[in-house]
Amino acid sequence: MADKKAPEKKKSGKKPHEIYEVSGDSLKRKNKSCPKCGSGVYMANHQDRWSCGKCRFMEKK
Repeated sequence: MADKKAPEKKKSGKKPHEIYEVSGDSLKRKNKSCPKCGSGVYMANHQDRWSCGKCRFMEKK
């Protein structure tokens, strides 16, 4: 019986220029922070909603 390899997972992450906005000497996050989790957790920007991966909070756009 031949050994089957598991399919490789694709690494899907955003590049820094997609996450941050540079203005002068400061960086600003493009995504907004979660109102339930606090300022350290950022929400994912989907086509029709904002969602938090930690607490599963969702806001419609």
